Amino acid sequence: MRISTSAGPARAELDAAEDPPFLLVLTHGAGGGTDSADLLAARQAGLDLGAAVARVVQPYRVRGARAPGSAATQDEAWLEITRKLRRRFPGVPLVQGGRSNGARVACRTARAAGARAVLALAFPLHPPGRPDRSRAAELAEAGTEVLVINGARDPFGIPEMGAGIRVVVLPGAAHTLAGQGGAIRRVVGAWLEVLARGSDPPEPPDGLRPRSFVPGPGPW
Repeated sequence: MRISTSAGPARAELDAAEDPPFLLVLTHGAGGGTDSADLLAARQAGLDLGAAVARVVQPYRVRGARAPGSAATQDEAWLEITRKLRRRFPGVPLVQGGRSNGARVACRTARAAGARAVLALAFPLHPPGRPDRSRAAELAEAGTEVLVINGARDPFGIPEMGAGIRVVVLPGAAHTLAGQGGAIRRVVGAWLEVLARGSDPPEPPDGLRPRSFVPGPGPW
């Protein structure tokens, strides 16, 4: 589906559902698309729980650019996109997320979008080799529960704990999170199920241990 925004048209692939328990909206990294293995794994985790899932190609990528440009313009377009998607599912909680640059957008806009939670895949904590340029404040800016999934060998760094932030580190994985689809699906699925139930968090599967986890405020 095509979605008009002030920054130009966006495109979304929507897996609709009857009476979904939540709407999961996902987006790509700076120069990527919505068919990366980690986004597809997160999509499937949402579908496993009966959610409606939208994978969004942002306006700058629709027009062929690789760099997102102004963060303010990108964020405003994202808020327009989520508002229009939510009209299709009135009263349904929103979980938004993305990989890399898309994870940053999801964190920065979470409060304004009214998101219940944020999924941050391969969150780029800092440019490679520049730990002095930390983006940790963007994670805190979300103001809601955040699940971060990063690779242990990510040159963009790995976020530390914070209130409401759970960080799962995948051994051996780099920024692309290549080959981690199964683990991502299981971790994201367990997290989403906990959010919906408002119960205690499960132990991460396959020996994966969160670097930090502060439980959220309860059920939807």
